[in-house]
Parts: sequence; structure tokens; C-alpha cells
Amino acid sequence: MEKRELLYEGKAKRLFLTDDENLVISEFKDDLTAFNGEKKSSEAGKGALNNKISTELFKLLEANGIPTHFVKMIDDNHMLHTKVDVILIEVIVRNIATGSLTRNLGIEDGKVLPFTLVEFDYKDDDLGDPKLNDQHCLILELVEHQDELDKLRRMARQVNDVLKPYFAEKGLNLVDFKLEFGKDSSGNIILVDEISPDNCRFWDIESGEKMDKDRFRQGLGGLTVAYEQVLNRILGK
Repeated sequence: MEKRELLYEGKAKRLFLTDDENLVISEFKDDLTAFNGEKKSSEAGKGALNNKISTELFKLLEANGIPTHFVKMIDDNHMLHTKVDVILIEVIVRNIATGSLTRNLGIEDGKVLPFTLVEFDYKDDDLGDPKLNDQHCLILELVEHQDELDKLRRMARQVNDVLKPYFAEKGLNLVDFKLEFGKDSSGNIILVDEISPDNCRFWDIESGEKMDKDRFRQGLGGLTVAYEQVLNRILGK
């Protein structure tokens, strides 16, 4: 598969066209950003770890009937996947209160929620990724109709139903995570982007140690060591 011109560059990945109009290549970068790009850094090896973790988790979800854009991992930093029209809604899934949920609503940090919470954020850096309700999504024409919003929520819960017990077996609490979706050439909604410690919060079940990008956000250090531990648990090492 030939890697052609750059299609898009985001905070964590570069997207390239290929010689197949239906396939693109993502290059996972070592860049780190937080607080809507206000804090920036880079850690060697971070991109490769996220690519490997995402590869394993996309395979797991596909095996459990959840359609994704994943095709294959090309090498340490590159993934081949289906080209999609991205839906500009970030779907946030929360099992335990922390972060913005604690700051905005005063819910005790670390409180296990009585049910899985699914929220929508507008994928727009210039606006600071504000919260969305269903009517906002429809007014902004981010989806075509209510059924698509219902499907996003349903798929997000399905992902959680697979990943939460999976990580519990690995000794990690899946605290919360962000998902992105897109439409393929047939108009099907599928899971896209990545699933990694960059967009998931993992806490060690026994120690409570944070094993995700909060190590960068909060200046804890040891980010790539934590990411590598997540990968090793996934691989059963």
C-alpha cells in the first residue's frame, strides 16, 4: 500500500492518502497536548505504543461485533484503515467520576457512577469542545436525524461493555474514555480514531495509580512507562 500526500494533521496523528481511494494511513505522533492545546510536549515512543494498543483493542472490538475503521497495523507508527467522513461529535463514556465531571458538577472524584454516563462534546478546538445535547447536534447538522445519535450512544455502551470487564481482568479500572465515529463509503457508522491511554483513563485497581495521559496533564512523569505497562497487560506479559 503506497503512502501518498498528507490529507490532514491533528494533535496526535497525521493522515495520508493511499493508492486506494477507500483507504488511508494514520501516522501516530509522539506529540502530547492537553487543555485544548495549551500544554504541549513530546515523548519518544508514545505514538508507537498508542498504535500497538489501538491495534489490539480494535481487533478485540471487531471480534465482539463492533465495526471499526481498522484494517491492519503497517509498522510501529502506521495504521491502515478505512477512509470515513468523521462525525464531529466526541462521545464521552464515564464509569467513574473524575476530571471535568468532578470540576463542573462537584461529584466526588473517584465516585463510581450508578450507571454508565454517555455525553457528547462538539469536536471543535476553536470553541473549546463544548458540551452538546441532542438538539444542539441536530441544529448544527452534525448528524442527519435522532436515530444516529441513538446509535452513537448504543455503540458507545457496547464498546464499554466489552472494554470495562476486559481491563478489569488486566487489573485496570476503565474510568472514562473518548470515542469518535465516522461514516464509511456506504454510509455505515463505524468506530474510528484510536483507543489508547491518550483518550482513555486507566487506574490500577489495587494502587489507584494513573496509567494514562493524566500523567502528562498533572505533571506526574513516567508517561511512556505507564503506556508500556498498559500494552504489556493487554498482551499478557
